[in-house]
Amino acid sequence: MNAPALGGSVLATPHTLPLPNKPVAFLWHYVRERPWHFGTLLLLVTGAAGCAVAVQYGMKLLVDAMAEGERAAANVWLPLWLFLGLIVTENILWRLGGWLGCRTVVASVVDIRVDLFRHLTGHPMRYFNEHFAGSLGNRISALGAAAGGIYGSLAWKIVPPVIDFLGAVILLYFVDWRMAVALVLFVFIVAVLITAFGIRGRAKHQRFAAQAARVGGELVDAVSNVWTIKAFSARERESERLAHEIGFEAKAQRRSWMYLEKARVLHDICLSLMAGGMLIWAINLWIAGTITAGDVVLVSALTFRILHGSRDLALALVDTVQQIGAIDDTLKIIVQPHALDDPQAELRQADGEIVFENVGYAYPDRKKVFSGFDLRIPAGQKVGVVGPSGAGKSTLISLIQRLDDVQAGRIMIDGHDIRTVSQDSLREKIAVVPQETALFNRSIRENIRYGRPEATDEEVVIAARHAFCDAFIRQLPQGYDTLVGERGVMLSGGQRQRLGIARAFLKDAPILILDEATSALDSESEAEIQAALNDLVRHRTVVAVAHRLATLSSFDRILVMKDGRLVEDGSPRELRSRGGEFETLWKMQSDGFIDPR
Repeated sequence: MNAPALGGSVLATPHTLPLPNKPVAFLWHYVRERPWHFGTLLLLVTGAAGCAVAVQYGMKLLVDAMAEGERAAANVWLPLWLFLGLIVTENILWRLGGWLGCRTVVASVVDIRVDLFRHLTGHPMRYFNEHFAGSLGNRISALGAAAGGIYGSLAWKIVPPVIDFLGAVILLYFVDWRMAVALVLFVFIVAVLITAFGIRGRAKHQRFAAQAARVGGELVDAVSNVWTIKAFSARERESERLAHEIGFEAKAQRRSWMYLEKARVLHDICLSLMAGGMLIWAINLWIAGTITAGDVVLVSALTFRILHGSRDLALALVDTVQQIGAIDDTLKIIVQPHALDDPQAELRQADGEIVFENVGYAYPDRKKVFSGFDLRIPAGQKVGVVGPSGAGKSTLISLIQRLDDVQAGRIMIDGHDIRTVSQDSLREKIAVVPQETALFNRSIRENIRYGRPEATDEEVVIAARHAFCDAFIRQLPQGYDTLVGERGVMLSGGQRQRLGIARAFLKDAPILILDEATSALDSESEAEIQAALNDLVRHRTVVAVAHRLATLSSFDRILVMKDGRLVEDGSPRELRSRGGEFETLWKMQSDGFIDPR
């Protein structure tokens, strides 16, 4: 389905179906992605389990042939070869099922984790401010493991016992139909008891899953802030805090675990009664002469096979309920509907005009930031944004990137409402140099190339030279192949900032957002970077947030914001001549009353 054209500047992109947010529907979604794989796996497992039941019948025929004595010695060989053939066939089918199951389940888990990550990254930034990053990552990994466990349990712990039961019912029907009916009734009663018992424990399993995810998030949060822990001598304090949280997790785990043990006890009692009763019944029928010795062996073998198989089945069902509880908990957190719609239309070209029309915006449970806010930035204009903390500067540049949606009015780029084009196509036209440049634990080359993945090595080096970071990169042991560590901890703040600027050079987008782009640099470096930025901002629309007003002296226009309003708007020269807010801030910085950093 093609998206409607927006002034001839859009293309259609493939539609992505939303992920189901209910556990069973979610798991079934990935079965439908590989119907032939899962269908063939089911046939192989069913065939193997069916052979396993047939082996018991082969043993019955062999025992009956042997019970006839020497007169029927020749009749022993056919049951024997049947018995051995079924064993070989069963093993072959199990091994084929194991091979196919490995490929199918692993591939499905890969899809699950990738799809969850893709969905997760579609949430607005406020979502990530409300959840631990470590907890979200742990939830994705845990859900993938739980889904793989359920698929594996279905294939090797649930389907085989069910086939065993159906085969036993059929074989017992030919021994004595009353035994078949008794088996059905008894297993039905036990299944109802165990299932009801498992459902009652679902809340305990969910609490354990939620607490485990919380502890994982707390642990990642503590490790990522280890410098702060050391600086404030808080090792023992944080250890006690973590021990407190882990204690709650352990308590929830014990409750979940002991509930499983109670289910096991209930199952063992029921199935032991069934096995003993069926065996006594069969022996009495043999004494009465109504069944053969082979029939007694068959009843005994099937009964004990069902005893052990149903134990695996019961445990697998309870474990599956527990894993479904964990999946449900994660789906509620991650697979929420996206607060931001992501249309199929793509913004193909942009000159860079930015317009705010009657924009209203407020953070959840907080006062309004903007109300009836209007602003027009012509294409190619270089605009500086200044004002006190809380004035709305960061929100302004966040809304331009559509990291969240306005509640009233609209924001347009080149006449297109940014809510009508895909988020990725919008952000491809915007390069951002943030106050704190975040780097991946990858090589310097990969981090710079993140601005434009198809860029050549030569283009990466050119971008680095523009950002005045080529020299220090070449002094590193592995040069451009040097790993920067988690979030770039192996580099100084100024070096990270230069790599962020190099990334923006390489992206070469028509709109450039600078958020305190020189804040982490010393005076000498700042002079070099300022020269580089003067080159970078040419022929682009630039929106720069800065506290150091001198860095904006060459800009076309300055916006002075206060409490979500524009209190002054004009060129630096005009604003200084007015003697208003901008001139007051300029004098304070020039006279040294406030630190421009």
